[in-house]
Amino acid sequence: MALRLRTITASAAAALVAMSLALTGCSTGGTDTDVVTVNGGEPQNPLVPTNTNENMGGRVVDRLFAGLKFYDAEGKAHNEMAQSIETADRQHYTIEIKPDWTFSDGSPVTAKSFVDAWNYGALGTNGQVQNWAFSSIAGYDEVSADPPKAQTMSGLKIVDDHTFTVDLKQPSIDFELELGFAPFYPLPESAYKDMKAFGEHPIGNGPYKFDSWEHNVKLDLSPNPDYHGGRPAKNKGLSFVMYQSYDTAYADLQAGNLDALDVIPDTALATYKEDLGDRAISKPIAYSQHIGIQPSVPHFGGQEGLLRRKAISMAINRQQIADNIFHGTRVPARDFTAFTLDGFRDNLPGSEVLQYNPEEAKKLWAQADALSPWSGTYQIAYNSDGGHQAWVEAVANSVKNTLGVDAVGVPYPTFKNIRDEIKSKTVGKAFRYGWQGDYPSMFEFLTSMYLTGSGTNDTEYSNPEFDRLLFAALAAPTPDQAYDLVAKSQEVLFRDMADIPIFDYNVAAGRSDRVTKAEVTWSGLFDFENIEK
Repeated sequence: MALRLRTITASAAAALVAMSLALTGCSTGGTDTDVVTVNGGEPQNPLVPTNTNENMGGRVVDRLFAGLKFYDAEGKAHNEMAQSIETADRQHYTIEIKPDWTFSDGSPVTAKSFVDAWNYGALGTNGQVQNWAFSSIAGYDEVSADPPKAQTMSGLKIVDDHTFTVDLKQPSIDFELELGFAPFYPLPESAYKDMKAFGEHPIGNGPYKFDSWEHNVKLDLSPNPDYHGGRPAKNKGLSFVMYQSYDTAYADLQAGNLDALDVIPDTALATYKEDLGDRAISKPIAYSQHIGIQPSVPHFGGQEGLLRRKAISMAINRQQIADNIFHGTRVPARDFTAFTLDGFRDNLPGSEVLQYNPEEAKKLWAQADALSPWSGTYQIAYNSDGGHQAWVEAVANSVKNTLGVDAVGVPYPTFKNIRDEIKSKTVGKAFRYGWQGDYPSMFEFLTSMYLTGSGTNDTEYSNPEFDRLLFAALAAPTPDQAYDLVAKSQEVLFRDMADIPIFDYNVAAGRSDRVTKAEVTWSGLFDFENIEK
Protein backbone atom coordinates (compact mmCIF):
# COMPACT_ATOMS: atom_id res chain seq x y z
CA MET A 1 0.00 0.00 0.00
CA ALA A 2 1.07 0.24 -0.12
CA LEU A 3 0.80 0.10 0.99
CA ARG A 4 1.44 0.27 0.87
CA LEU A 5 1.90 3.08 3.40
CA ARG A 6 -0.16 5.97 2.43
CA THR A 7 0.23 9.69 2.46
CA ILE A 8 1.41 12.60 0.43
CA THR A 9 4.63 14.51 -0.03
CA ALA A 10 5.26 17.83 -1.65
CA SER A 11 7.39 20.86 -2.19
CA ALA A 12 6.60 24.40 -1.31
CA ALA A 13 6.23 25.11 -4.98
CA ALA A 14 3.47 22.61 -5.45
CA ALA A 15 0.53 24.90 -4.86
CA LEU A 16 1.91 27.22 -7.49
CA VAL A 17 2.33 24.27 -9.80
CA ALA A 18 -1.27 23.24 -9.28
CA MET A 19 -2.41 26.72 -10.14
CA SER A 20 -0.20 26.86 -13.19
CA LEU A 21 -1.50 23.53 -14.49
CA ALA A 22 -4.93 24.99 -14.84
CA LEU A 23 -3.63 28.01 -16.66
CA THR A 24 -0.94 26.66 -18.92
CA GLY A 25 -1.42 22.93 -19.45
CA CYS A 26 0.89 20.28 -18.14
CA SER A 27 1.38 17.23 -20.32
CA THR A 28 2.14 16.08 -23.76
CA GLY A 29 -1.07 14.05 -23.55
CA GLY A 30 -3.48 16.93 -24.22
CA THR A 31 -4.40 20.50 -23.56
CA ASP A 32 -4.77 22.01 -20.11
CA THR A 33 -8.47 21.24 -20.05
CA ASP A 34 -7.98 17.66 -21.27
CA VAL A 35 -5.47 16.40 -18.74
CA VAL A 36 -6.79 15.31 -15.34
CA THR A 37 -4.91 16.77 -12.39
CA VAL A 38 -4.96 14.62 -9.25
CA ASN A 39 -3.19 14.90 -5.94
CA GLY A 40 0.03 12.95 -5.68
CA GLY A 41 3.27 12.91 -3.73
CA GLU A 42 6.97 12.29 -4.20
CA PRO A 43 7.50 8.52 -4.46
CA GLN A 44 9.94 7.09 -1.97
CA ASN A 45 11.86 5.15 -4.61
CA PRO A 46 12.28 5.13 -8.39
CA LEU A 47 9.21 3.64 -10.09
CA VAL A 48 10.13 -0.05 -10.17
CA PRO A 49 7.15 -2.31 -9.36
CA THR A 50 9.06 -4.63 -7.02
CA ASN A 51 10.57 -1.68 -5.15
CA THR A 52 7.46 0.45 -4.65
CA ASN A 53 5.44 -0.26 -1.52
CA GLU A 54 3.96 3.14 -0.75
CA ASN A 55 0.89 4.87 -2.03
CA MET A 56 2.37 7.77 -3.97
CA GLY A 57 4.65 5.62 -6.04
CA GLY A 58 2.11 2.83 -6.19
CA ARG A 59 -0.67 4.91 -7.71
CA VAL A 60 1.65 5.76 -10.59
CA VAL A 61 3.17 2.29 -11.04
CA ASP A 62 -0.31 0.78 -11.33
CA ARG A 63 -1.06 3.13 -14.22
CA LEU A 64 2.19 2.38 -16.07
CA PHE A 65 2.11 -1.40 -15.91
CA ALA A 66 -0.34 -4.18 -16.69
CA GLY A 67 -0.20 -7.52 -14.90
CA LEU A 68 -1.80 -10.87 -15.42
CA LYS A 69 -4.94 -9.56 -13.69
CA PHE A 70 -6.42 -6.22 -12.68
CA TYR A 71 -8.98 -5.17 -10.09
CA ASP A 72 -12.04 -3.11 -10.96
CA ALA A 73 -13.44 -0.34 -8.78
CA GLU A 74 -15.29 -2.80 -6.57
CA GLY A 75 -12.24 -5.04 -6.15
CA LYS A 76 -13.31 -7.79 -8.54
CA ALA A 77 -10.37 -9.38 -10.33
CA HIS A 78 -10.28 -9.74 -14.13
CA ASN A 79 -7.70 -11.17 -16.50
CA GLU A 80 -5.56 -8.42 -17.98
CA MET A 81 -2.54 -9.93 -19.75
CA ALA A 82 -3.53 -13.46 -18.74
CA GLN A 83 -5.15 -15.53 -21.48
CA SER A 84 -5.62 -18.33 -18.98
CA ILE A 85 -4.45 -19.33 -15.50
CA GLU A 86 -4.92 -23.05 -15.00
CA THR A 87 -4.39 -25.20 -11.92
CA ALA A 88 -5.79 -28.45 -10.60
CA ASP A 89 -4.44 -28.16 -7.09
CA ARG A 90 -3.78 -24.44 -6.40
CA GLN A 91 -0.07 -25.28 -6.13
CA HIS A 92 1.00 -25.88 -9.73
CA TYR A 93 -0.09 -23.27 -12.29
CA THR A 94 0.19 -22.96 -16.05
CA ILE A 95 -0.16 -19.36 -17.20
CA GLU A 96 -0.68 -18.32 -20.80
CA ILE A 97 -0.42 -14.64 -21.68
CA LYS A 98 -2.20 -12.85 -24.50
CA PRO A 99 -0.22 -12.33 -27.75
CA ASP A 100 0.77 -9.05 -29.38
CA TRP A 101 1.30 -6.98 -26.26
CA THR A 102 4.26 -4.61 -26.19
CA PHE A 103 5.95 -2.29 -23.75
CA SER A 104 5.80 1.40 -24.56
CA ASP A 105 9.26 1.17 -26.18
CA GLY A 106 7.84 -1.32 -28.69
CA SER A 107 9.54 -4.41 -27.27
CA PRO A 108 7.30 -7.49 -26.86
CA VAL A 109 5.86 -8.63 -23.55
CA THR A 110 6.57 -12.34 -23.27
CA ALA A 111 6.51 -15.05 -20.65
CA LYS A 112 10.19 -14.22 -20.05
CA SER A 113 9.20 -10.62 -19.24
CA PHE A 114 7.26 -11.94 -16.25
CA VAL A 115 9.65 -14.66 -15.12
CA ASP A 116 12.72 -12.42 -15.26
CA ALA A 117 10.96 -9.62 -13.41
CA TRP A 118 9.79 -11.93 -10.64
CA ASN A 119 13.25 -13.45 -10.26
CA TYR A 120 14.76 -9.96 -10.14
CA GLY A 121 12.30 -8.97 -7.42
CA ALA A 122 13.01 -12.06 -5.35
CA LEU A 123 16.83 -11.99 -5.56
CA GLY A 124 18.11 -10.92 -2.16
CA THR A 125 21.02 -8.88 -3.49
CA ASN A 126 18.65 -6.65 -5.43
CA GLY A 127 17.12 -5.40 -2.16
CA GLN A 128 13.60 -4.92 -3.44
CA VAL A 129 11.08 -3.84 -0.79
CA GLN A 130 8.37 -6.05 -2.29
CA ASN A 131 10.67 -9.08 -2.26
CA TRP A 132 8.36 -10.91 0.16
CA ALA A 133 5.58 -11.04 -2.45
CA PHE A 134 7.30 -14.03 -4.07
CA SER A 135 7.71 -16.00 -0.84
CA SER A 136 5.09 -18.58 -1.83
CA ILE A 137 6.99 -19.63 -4.97
CA ALA A 138 9.24 -22.72 -4.85
CA GLY A 139 12.89 -21.73 -4.67
CA TYR A 140 12.23 -18.31 -3.14
CA ASP A 141 14.15 -19.12 0.03
CA GLU A 142 17.33 -19.92 -1.92
CA VAL A 143 17.06 -16.83 -4.13
CA SER A 144 16.23 -14.40 -1.34
CA ALA A 145 18.90 -15.71 1.04
CA ASP A 146 21.81 -13.53 2.11
CA PRO A 147 23.94 -14.42 0.23
CA PRO A 148 21.67 -16.02 -2.39
CA LYS A 149 22.02 -19.76 -2.90
CA ALA A 150 20.45 -19.52 -6.37
CA GLN A 151 19.85 -16.76 -8.90
CA THR A 152 16.41 -17.88 -10.09
CA MET A 153 13.42 -19.51 -8.42
CA SER A 154 13.05 -23.21 -9.17
CA GLY A 155 9.28 -22.79 -9.25
CA LEU A 156 9.30 -20.70 -12.43
CA LYS A 157 9.70 -22.29 -15.86
CA ILE A 158 9.29 -20.72 -19.30
CA VAL A 159 7.43 -23.05 -21.68
CA ASP A 160 7.33 -20.79 -24.73
CA ASP A 161 7.02 -17.09 -25.55
CA HIS A 162 3.51 -16.93 -24.16
CA THR A 163 3.42 -19.65 -21.54
CA PHE A 164 5.12 -20.23 -18.21
CA THR A 165 4.53 -22.41 -15.18
CA VAL A 166 4.58 -21.57 -11.50
CA ASP A 167 5.11 -24.10 -8.72
CA LEU A 168 4.30 -22.92 -5.21
CA LYS A 169 5.76 -24.35 -2.01
CA GLN A 170 2.25 -25.32 -0.96
CA PRO A 171 -1.30 -24.74 -2.22
CA SER A 172 -2.47 -21.14 -1.94
CA ILE A 173 -6.06 -20.02 -1.99
CA ASP A 174 -4.89 -16.46 -2.63
CA PHE A 175 -2.26 -16.79 -5.38
CA GLU A 176 -4.41 -16.20 -8.46
CA LEU A 177 -6.07 -13.16 -6.89
CA GLU A 178 -2.61 -11.85 -6.00
CA LEU A 179 -1.46 -11.76 -9.62
CA GLY A 180 -2.74 -8.22 -10.21
CA PHE A 181 -0.46 -6.93 -7.43
CA ALA A 182 2.37 -4.65 -8.60
CA PRO A 183 5.37 -6.91 -7.82
CA PHE A 184 3.98 -9.38 -10.36
CA TYR A 185 4.14 -6.92 -13.25
CA PRO A 186 6.53 -7.73 -16.17
CA LEU A 187 9.61 -5.68 -17.04
CA PRO A 188 11.24 -5.01 -20.41
CA GLU A 189 14.76 -6.24 -21.16
CA SER A 190 16.08 -2.69 -21.10
CA ALA A 191 15.27 -2.33 -17.40
CA TYR A 192 18.09 -4.61 -16.30
CA LYS A 193 20.83 -2.43 -17.79
CA ASP A 194 20.35 0.16 -15.02
CA MET A 195 17.30 -0.42 -12.79
CA LYS A 196 17.60 2.88 -10.93
CA ALA A 197 17.72 4.84 -14.19
CA PHE A 198 14.80 2.76 -15.48
CA GLY A 199 12.79 3.71 -12.40
CA GLU A 200 13.32 7.39 -13.17
CA HIS A 201 11.97 6.89 -16.72
CA PRO A 202 9.91 3.69 -16.53
CA ILE A 203 8.76 1.80 -19.61
CA GLY A 204 5.60 -0.16 -18.98
CA ASN A 205 2.73 -1.91 -20.71
CA GLY A 206 -0.15 -0.33 -18.82
CA PRO A 207 -2.96 2.04 -19.75
CA TYR A 208 -0.64 5.06 -19.49
CA LYS A 209 2.94 5.76 -20.51
CA PHE A 210 5.46 7.85 -18.65
CA ASP A 211 6.00 11.45 -19.78
CA SER A 212 7.97 13.30 -17.10
CA TRP A 213 8.80 13.48 -13.41
CA GLU A 214 9.61 16.83 -11.86
CA HIS A 215 10.68 15.69 -8.43
CA ASN A 216 8.64 17.07 -5.52
CA VAL A 217 6.44 18.97 -7.97
CA LYS A 218 4.54 16.73 -10.40
CA LEU A 219 4.57 13.51 -12.39
CA ASP A 220 2.87 13.35 -15.79
CA LEU A 221 1.45 10.39 -17.72
CA SER A 222 -0.35 10.15 -21.04
CA PRO A 223 -2.57 7.39 -22.48
CA ASN A 224 -0.74 4.40 -23.95
CA PRO A 225 -2.19 3.81 -27.44
CA ASP A 226 -0.78 0.28 -27.50
CA TYR A 227 -2.56 -0.87 -24.35
CA HIS A 228 -4.95 -3.77 -25.03
CA GLY A 229 -6.34 -4.45 -21.57
CA GLY A 230 -9.59 -3.96 -19.75
CA ARG A 231 -8.93 -0.55 -18.22
CA PRO A 232 -8.15 1.82 -21.09
CA ALA A 233 -7.76 5.50 -20.22
CA LYS A 234 -10.94 7.52 -20.73
CA ASN A 235 -9.09 10.81 -20.30
CA LYS A 236 -6.26 12.56 -22.10
CA GLY A 237 -3.69 12.01 -19.38
CA LEU A 238 -2.95 12.31 -15.67
CA SER A 239 -0.82 14.83 -13.82
CA PHE A 240 -0.02 13.82 -10.23
CA VAL A 241 0.51 17.13 -8.46
CA MET A 242 2.44 17.16 -5.18
CA TYR A 243 1.09 19.40 -2.43
CA GLN A 244 2.55 20.57 0.84
CA SER A 245 -0.76 20.14 2.62
CA TYR A 246 -4.21 18.78 1.94
CA ASP A 247 -5.67 22.13 2.92
CA THR A 248 -3.94 23.70 -0.07
CA ALA A 249 -5.06 20.85 -2.30
CA TYR A 250 -8.64 21.22 -1.11
CA ALA A 251 -8.58 24.95 -1.82
CA ASP A 252 -7.38 24.15 -5.33
CA LEU A 253 -10.13 21.56 -5.75
CA GLN A 254 -12.77 24.11 -4.81
CA ALA A 255 -11.20 26.68 -7.12
CA GLY A 256 -11.16 24.22 -10.02
CA ASN A 257 -7.36 24.09 -10.18
CA LEU A 258 -7.27 20.43 -9.12
CA ASP A 259 -9.61 17.87 -10.67
CA ALA A 260 -9.64 15.12 -8.07
CA LEU A 261 -8.55 14.85 -4.43
CA ASP A 262 -8.65 11.53 -2.59
CA VAL A 263 -8.17 12.89 0.94
CA ILE A 264 -10.32 15.73 2.25
CA PRO A 265 -8.36 17.53 4.99
CA ASP A 266 -9.51 17.23 8.59
CA THR A 267 -10.42 20.91 8.63
CA ALA A 268 -13.03 20.39 5.91
CA LEU A 269 -14.52 17.03 6.93
CA ALA A 270 -17.46 18.66 8.68
CA THR A 271 -18.35 20.76 5.64
CA TYR A 272 -17.02 19.07 2.50
CA LYS A 273 -20.34 17.49 1.53
CA GLU A 274 -22.03 20.87 1.76
CA ASP A 275 -19.09 22.53 -0.01
CA LEU A 276 -18.96 20.09 -2.92
CA GLY A 277 -22.55 18.86 -3.19
CA ASP A 278 -22.76 15.94 -5.62
CA ARG A 279 -19.03 16.24 -6.19
CA ALA A 280 -18.34 14.95 -2.66
CA ILE A 281 -17.39 11.26 -2.46
CA SER A 282 -17.71 8.89 0.53
CA LYS A 283 -17.17 5.13 0.56
CA PRO A 284 -15.99 2.40 2.97
CA ILE A 285 -12.57 1.21 1.81
CA ALA A 286 -9.83 -1.28 2.63
CA TYR A 287 -7.49 1.03 4.50
CA SER A 288 -6.37 0.83 8.10
CA GLN A 289 -4.33 3.14 10.29
CA HIS A 290 -1.91 1.86 12.93
CA ILE A 291 0.69 2.95 15.45
CA GLY A 292 3.78 0.79 15.44
CA ILE A 293 6.91 0.73 17.54
CA GLN A 294 10.09 -1.23 16.98
CA PRO A 295 11.31 -3.47 19.83
CA SER A 296 14.67 -1.68 20.07
CA VAL A 297 12.98 1.44 21.46
CA PRO A 298 13.58 1.60 25.26
CA HIS A 299 10.72 0.09 27.30
CA PHE A 300 9.15 -1.59 24.26
CA GLY A 301 10.98 -4.89 24.09
CA GLY A 302 9.91 -8.23 25.57
CA GLN A 303 7.18 -8.58 28.21
CA GLU A 304 7.47 -4.95 29.28
CA GLY A 305 6.85 -3.81 25.72
CA LEU A 306 3.85 -6.13 25.36
CA LEU A 307 2.23 -4.70 28.49
CA ARG A 308 2.89 -1.12 27.40
CA ARG A 309 1.48 -1.65 23.88
CA LYS A 310 -1.71 -3.11 25.36
CA ALA A 311 -1.93 -0.32 27.94
CA ILE A 312 -1.53 2.36 25.28
CA SER A 313 -4.11 0.69 23.05
CA MET A 314 -6.68 0.64 25.86
CA ALA A 315 -5.84 4.24 26.80
CA ILE A 316 -6.96 5.52 23.37
CA ASN A 317 -10.56 6.64 23.02
CA ARG A 318 -10.88 5.80 19.34
CA GLN A 319 -14.58 6.52 19.04
CA GLN A 320 -14.25 9.98 20.55
CA ILE A 321 -11.37 10.85 18.23
CA ALA A 322 -13.25 9.48 15.21
CA ASP A 323 -16.33 11.53 16.09
CA ASN A 324 -14.60 14.78 17.00
CA ILE A 325 -11.97 14.92 14.28
CA PHE A 326 -13.18 12.75 11.45
CA HIS A 327 -16.96 13.24 11.51
CA GLY A 328 -17.76 9.63 10.65
CA THR A 329 -15.00 9.16 8.08
CA ARG A 330 -13.07 6.87 10.43
CA VAL A 331 -14.26 3.77 12.24
CA PRO A 332 -12.48 2.41 15.34
CA ALA A 333 -10.37 -0.58 14.35
CA ARG A 334 -11.63 -4.00 15.32
CA ASP A 335 -8.87 -6.20 13.90
CA PHE A 336 -5.50 -6.02 12.12
CA THR A 337 -6.96 -5.93 8.57
CA ALA A 338 -9.79 -3.78 7.23
CA PHE A 339 -13.52 -3.96 7.78
CA THR A 340 -14.50 -4.10 4.11
CA LEU A 341 -12.59 -7.27 3.24
CA ASP A 342 -14.13 -10.72 2.79
CA GLY A 343 -13.60 -12.74 5.95
CA PHE A 344 -13.62 -9.76 8.32
CA ARG A 345 -14.92 -10.54 11.81
CA ASP A 346 -15.59 -7.81 14.32
CA ASN A 347 -15.49 -9.83 17.53
CA LEU A 348 -12.25 -11.79 17.47
CA PRO A 349 -11.06 -13.16 20.82
CA GLY A 350 -8.55 -10.69 22.24
CA SER A 351 -9.95 -7.72 20.37
CA GLU A 352 -11.05 -6.15 23.67
CA VAL A 353 -7.58 -4.56 23.78
CA LEU A 354 -8.86 -2.17 21.10
CA GLN A 355 -11.61 -0.89 23.39
CA TYR A 356 -11.17 2.22 25.52
CA ASN A 357 -10.67 0.94 29.08
CA PRO A 358 -8.76 3.44 31.25
CA GLU A 359 -8.71 1.30 34.39
CA GLU A 360 -7.32 -1.76 32.63
CA ALA A 361 -4.83 0.44 30.80
CA LYS A 362 -3.52 1.79 34.10
CA LYS A 363 -3.19 -1.73 35.53
CA LEU A 364 -1.19 -2.93 32.53
CA TRP A 365 1.05 0.15 32.62
CA ALA A 366 1.70 -0.46 36.33
CA GLN A 367 2.61 -4.08 35.59
CA ALA A 368 5.10 -2.84 33.01
CA ASP A 369 6.51 -0.36 35.53
CA ALA A 370 7.06 -3.22 37.93
CA LEU A 371 9.36 -4.80 35.37
CA SER A 372 11.14 -1.54 34.53
CA PRO A 373 9.97 1.90 35.72
CA TRP A 374 8.88 4.19 32.88
CA SER A 375 11.13 7.11 31.96
CA GLY A 376 11.01 9.66 29.20
CA THR A 377 8.25 10.74 26.83
CA TYR A 378 6.03 8.56 24.67
CA GLN A 379 6.58 10.00 21.19
CA ILE A 380 4.54 9.25 18.06
CA ALA A 381 6.18 10.18 14.76
CA TYR A 382 3.99 11.29 11.88
CA ASN A 383 4.46 12.99 8.52
CA SER A 384 3.09 16.49 8.68
CA ASP A 385 2.30 16.55 4.95
CA GLY A 386 -0.24 13.76 5.32
CA GLY A 387 -3.06 15.24 7.39
CA HIS A 388 -2.16 13.22 10.49
CA GLN A 389 -1.36 15.91 13.04
CA ALA A 390 -4.81 16.24 14.60
CA TRP A 391 -5.48 12.58 15.27
CA VAL A 392 -1.93 11.77 16.36
CA GLU A 393 -2.04 14.62 18.88
CA ALA A 394 -5.47 13.44 20.03
CA VAL A 395 -4.07 9.94 20.55
CA ALA A 396 -1.11 11.37 22.46
CA ASN A 397 -3.47 13.37 24.67
CA SER A 398 -5.60 10.29 25.30
CA VAL A 399 -2.50 8.36 26.39
CA LYS A 400 -1.30 11.28 28.50
CA ASN A 401 -4.62 11.76 30.25
CA THR A 402 -5.18 8.08 30.91
CA LEU A 403 -1.72 6.95 31.92
CA GLY A 404 -0.36 10.19 33.35
CA VAL A 405 2.79 10.13 31.23
CA ASP A 406 4.15 12.69 28.81
CA ALA A 407 3.03 11.82 25.29
CA VAL A 408 3.49 13.93 22.17
CA GLY A 409 3.25 13.78 18.41
CA VAL A 410 6.55 14.36 16.59
CA PRO A 411 6.16 15.79 13.06
CA TYR A 412 8.40 14.82 10.15
CA PRO A 413 8.29 17.16 7.14
CA THR A 414 7.51 14.55 4.49
CA PHE A 415 6.38 10.98 4.10
CA LYS A 416 9.74 10.09 2.59
CA ASN A 417 11.54 11.45 5.67
CA ILE A 418 9.63 9.24 8.06
CA ARG A 419 9.68 6.20 5.79
CA ASP A 420 13.45 6.38 5.43
CA GLU A 421 13.91 6.36 9.22
CA ILE A 422 11.39 3.58 9.77
CA LYS A 423 12.98 1.50 7.05
CA SER A 424 16.52 2.05 8.40
CA LYS A 425 15.30 1.25 11.95
CA THR A 426 16.54 4.61 13.21
CA VAL A 427 13.18 6.22 13.98
CA GLY A 428 13.59 5.44 17.71
CA LYS A 429 9.99 6.14 18.70
CA ALA A 430 6.46 5.04 17.96
CA PHE A 431 5.20 5.98 14.50
CA ARG A 432 1.94 6.12 12.64
CA TYR A 433 1.58 4.00 9.56
CA GLY A 434 -1.31 2.97 7.37
CA TRP A 435 -2.01 0.10 5.03
CA GLN A 436 -4.11 0.54 1.92
CA GLY A 437 -5.00 -2.65 0.12
CA ASP A 438 -2.93 -3.52 -2.92
CA TYR A 439 -5.19 -6.39 -3.77
CA PRO A 440 -8.52 -7.16 -2.11
CA SER A 441 -7.52 -9.80 0.43
CA MET A 442 -7.03 -10.05 4.19
CA PHE A 443 -3.91 -12.07 3.43
CA GLU A 444 -2.24 -9.05 1.87
CA PHE A 445 -2.64 -6.98 5.03
CA LEU A 446 -1.45 -9.74 7.34
CA THR A 447 1.43 -10.98 5.19
CA SER A 448 2.72 -7.50 4.46
CA MET A 449 2.69 -6.16 7.98
CA TYR A 450 3.24 -9.15 10.25
CA LEU A 451 4.84 -12.13 8.46
CA THR A 452 8.36 -12.81 9.70
CA GLY A 453 10.89 -11.16 7.41
CA SER A 454 8.40 -9.30 5.23
CA GLY A 455 10.04 -6.24 3.74
CA THR A 456 7.11 -4.13 4.92
CA ASN A 457 6.97 -5.56 8.44
CA ASP A 458 7.97 -2.23 10.00
CA THR A 459 7.56 -3.31 13.61
CA GLU A 460 9.87 -6.34 13.10
CA TYR A 461 7.10 -8.54 14.46
CA SER A 462 7.88 -12.25 14.39
CA ASN A 463 6.03 -15.25 15.79
CA PRO A 464 6.34 -18.71 14.21
CA GLU A 465 2.84 -19.58 15.40
CA PHE A 466 1.37 -16.65 13.47
CA ASP A 467 3.40 -17.57 10.38
CA ARG A 468 2.26 -21.18 10.60
CA LEU A 469 -1.41 -20.25 10.93
CA LEU A 470 -1.18 -17.79 8.04
CA PHE A 471 0.37 -20.39 5.74
CA ALA A 472 -2.19 -22.95 6.89
CA ALA A 473 -4.93 -20.49 6.00
CA LEU A 474 -3.43 -20.02 2.54
CA ALA A 475 -3.44 -23.79 2.07
CA ALA A 476 -7.06 -24.18 3.17
CA PRO A 477 -9.38 -25.78 0.60
CA THR A 478 -12.26 -23.33 1.00
CA PRO A 479 -12.58 -19.61 1.80
CA ASP A 480 -14.54 -20.30 4.99
CA GLN A 481 -11.85 -22.64 6.27
CA ALA A 482 -9.20 -20.08 5.32
CA TYR A 483 -11.00 -17.32 7.21
CA ASP A 484 -11.28 -19.53 10.31
CA LEU A 485 -7.50 -19.90 10.29
CA VAL A 486 -6.98 -16.21 9.56
CA ALA A 487 -9.07 -15.48 12.64
CA LYS A 488 -6.84 -17.72 14.72
CA SER A 489 -3.75 -16.00 13.34
CA GLN A 490 -5.19 -12.66 14.40
CA GLU A 491 -5.77 -14.01 17.89
CA VAL A 492 -1.99 -14.44 18.03
CA LEU A 493 -1.52 -10.83 16.92
CA PHE A 494 -3.85 -9.64 19.68
CA ARG A 495 -2.04 -11.80 22.23
CA ASP A 496 1.30 -10.32 21.14
CA MET A 497 -0.15 -6.83 20.46
CA ALA A 498 1.93 -6.76 17.30
CA ASP A 499 1.09 -3.10 16.79
CA ILE A 500 -1.81 -0.82 17.74
CA PRO A 501 -4.62 -0.69 15.14
CA ILE A 502 -6.40 2.66 15.36
CA PHE A 503 -8.93 3.26 12.55
CA ASP A 504 -10.56 1.82 9.46
CA TYR A 505 -11.55 4.29 6.76
CA ASN A 506 -14.57 5.65 5.03
CA VAL A 507 -12.86 7.61 2.31
CA ALA A 508 -13.73 11.30 2.01
CA ALA A 509 -12.82 12.55 -1.46
CA GLY A 510 -14.01 15.02 -4.05
CA ARG A 511 -13.90 16.10 -7.66
CA SER A 512 -13.90 19.54 -9.24
CA ASP A 513 -16.69 20.96 -11.36
CA ARG A 514 -14.49 20.38 -14.43
CA VAL A 515 -14.83 16.62 -14.01
CA THR A 516 -17.96 14.75 -15.01
CA LYS A 517 -17.03 11.39 -13.50
CA ALA A 518 -14.53 10.38 -10.82
CA GLU A 519 -15.16 7.32 -8.68
CA VAL A 520 -13.17 5.89 -5.80
CA THR A 521 -12.19 2.23 -5.83
CA TRP A 522 -12.36 -0.44 -3.14
CA SER A 523 -8.92 0.66 -1.87
CA GLY A 524 -9.67 4.38 -1.64
CA LEU A 525 -7.71 5.49 -4.68
CA PHE A 526 -9.46 7.04 -7.64
CA ASP A 527 -10.44 4.85 -10.55
CA PHE A 528 -7.91 6.90 -12.50
CA GLU A 529 -8.48 5.37 -15.93
CA ASN A 530 -12.19 6.17 -15.73
CA ILE A 531 -11.97 9.80 -14.62
CA GLU A 532 -13.73 11.81 -17.32
CA LYS A 533 -13.77 15.52 -18.06
